[in-house]
Amino acid sequence: MGFTKTSFLILSDTHGKDHIMPKVSVDVAIHCGDLTDESKLEEFRSSLEFLKSIDAPLKLVIAGNHDFSLDDTAFRNQTAKATTESHIEPELIKKEYGDVGQARQLFPDSEDESITFLDEGIHSFRLQNGATLTVYASPFTPSREADMGFQFKPHAVHNFSISPPDNKRVDIAITHGPPKGVLDRTYSNKRGGCGQLFAAIAKARPRLHCFGHIHEGWGAKLVTWRGKKPTTTTPCHFTEIDNSASILIDSLANYQTSKFDSEQDVRDKKKRNERLYRNGFRSTSHCKDDKHPLVAGQQTLFVNAALETGPDEEGKKHVPWVVELELPSFECEFPCAGQGCFGNQVVVD
Repeated sequence: MGFTKTSFLILSDTHGKDHIMPKVSVDVAIHCGDLTDESKLEEFRSSLEFLKSIDAPLKLVIAGNHDFSLDDTAFRNQTAKATTESHIEPELIKKEYGDVGQARQLFPDSEDESITFLDEGIHSFRLQNGATLTVYASPFTPSREADMGFQFKPHAVHNFSISPPDNKRVDIAITHGPPKGVLDRTYSNKRGGCGQLFAAIAKARPRLHCFGHIHEGWGAKLVTWRGKKPTTTTPCHFTEIDNSASILIDSLANYQTSKFDSEQDVRDKKKRNERLYRNGFRSTSHCKDDKHPLVAGQQTLFVNAALETGPDEEGKKHVPWVVELELPSFECEFPCAGQGCFGNQVVVD
């Protein structure tokens, strides 16, 4: 089997706000949810225009907890609560949020065939660059109240079914929230990720796992797994990650000053910030000729691509990630007579 170098632009948590995207051309763009802040129709329309501006033949999008009008059950509950407890007129709610299912319909109505909204589950694509791509998508996150979109209570069971039934490997996991223990540290110094999600990722071991949700967790880490399969029946980041062989590629700690920084540290961080925002993105590549090539099945690249800043941050938003990885090449069973197989990406769910 051959492999094809494939580029990704990864972002999350844009919250309906204006973000200037870098002028880069990629094979696939990925938005990991929270397109909106209040789940209003106008926010979705603005987000779709924003997605159209990205130079990529395939743009994969999932929902986040703020996008509750994409979750029919949560939307009905929120609507009922607004009318009975806050006494908001139903017509006013309809004007801002639409009917059940109306926000979701904006995606196929956008007249941009490159934008694909993904429900929870496994989806496969043939890309224009000749690669195949299998992704697992899930917008679900744990929450104590579980009253927004796509949420479940922390002690409830949610089945993150990342492994395909044919036992083939998922290339990329796209989730709104992080796994517990990786790029999920909050400003209160707690882990904000999901343990059930981590266990599923540890078993499936995709090449890439991208997410957002915990804004202050922005960064990337190339994780090396212990052994060829999970060491326990209940995998966690303490038991499964070989930290001595893993690499933290970047995090906000490299840009934010602290009271412990020397004057030189402050100057260095200022220069890093200037360089980062001048480029407009942070890049990392893990192909066979790179310094740290990713070994499929033994390593996973984790990326927190939240663009919204955390509660204690000031100034500019975070920047998106540009990632290069090698994906399996598509092997056509039939001669194409020079016509080619990749005029457009083909969804083969």
